[in-house]
Parts: sequence; C-alpha cells; structure tokens
Amino acid sequence: MELKVTTLEGKEAGSVQLSDAIFGLDPRQDIIARCVQWQLNKRQAGTHKAKGRAEIWRTGKKMYKQKGTGGARHGSARVPQFRGGGRAFGPVVRSHATDLPKKVRALALKHALSAKAKDGDLIVLENATLEAAKTKALVGHFSGLGLTNALIIDGAELHGGFANAARNIPNMDVLPIQGINVYDILRRQKLVLTKAAIDALEARFK
Repeated sequence: MELKVTTLEGKEAGSVQLSDAIFGLDPRQDIIARCVQWQLNKRQAGTHKAKGRAEIWRTGKKMYKQKGTGGARHGSARVPQFRGGGRAFGPVVRSHATDLPKKVRALALKHALSAKAKDGDLIVLENATLEAAKTKALVGHFSGLGLTNALIIDGAELHGGFANAARNIPNMDVLPIQGINVYDILRRQKLVLTKAAIDALEARFK
C-alpha cells in the first residue's frame, strides 16, 4: 500500500510504502473489541469499598430479650437491616484486569491500523516538529490539513515544541510510538503517523 507523505504545512513530501501485513489486513471487529475491553478493564481503579458488618464499630450486645416483645428476634446492631449497619455483599477493593494473550494484542493493533487505512483516515506526516511552541500556529496547521479530531503518533521521542503546542487543543492527542494503543486509535477520527512512527511499527512487527 502506498500513501502520500505531507508536511505540517500541507505540502507534498513524496510517498511511503506501507506493509500489507500491518496496514492491509481485513479488519476483524471481534479481535479489536476484545483488546478494547481488555484496556478498559485494566484501567479501572477498583478502589470502591463498602464496610461489612465485621468492620462497623457498634455494640454487639443483644438489643432486647429474645421472647415476649412481639417483634422479630434481633441480636447485634451491626447487621445490614439496621441503619448504620454493615452492607451485605458490598463492593470490595479488587482488580478488574482480565487476561489477553500478547499475540492477540499485537494482532488487534494491526487490525486497528488496517481499519484506519481502509477507511481513508490514515495520514502520513514527514515529521511532527514545531520550532515555536505556539498553539495558535499549530491550530492553523491542523486546519490546513483538515484535522479536528485526531491521534498523532511520533517516533520514540516527541518534539517538545510540538507536544507543548498540542497540549491545549481539544480532541487532539499526541503520543510517542511506545504509547500507541487500540483504544486511542479508535476513539479519534483520524490517525496521523510520522515517517519515524511507521519505521518503528515495521521494525516492531518484523
């Protein structure tokens, strides 16, 4: 697959040959969905907690005698049916993470990249550098490229000026190649890869 390379100013800068093994697959929604669910499960904090009857500080003395009151039999005031008592089967601190094989994760990333390429939502930039870290200037460049909602992936290190200028622009994410993931690719309309990012991806999946 061959795609045109553009500069940040919107000028043509040749073309690049993309690997069909990474960008030319027929996207499978089931594999992509499994990876997205794995990511969302893993990032859940799991810090919700309710106190059970054993954790409530309250007297354990029998409330009233067993017989002769005409009411129900009760003992401890810590039981769930009383206001201020412990909760029955309440949430506890736990991990929501699930398992997903490493090969399935790698395959899901290829399918997500292929889906963007197939839909025509993949753009290749020559580089993502900006000398003056000015958000207004970068917004102008993005408007020239028709980018309003995009994920931009650069090489191993982000250019400081570009990253700082893009930080305050809504619906625009900038990540190094180490941070590329299925969920972020799908949640943005366009995927922008620099030539350095493409080289790193092809080296990773070689």
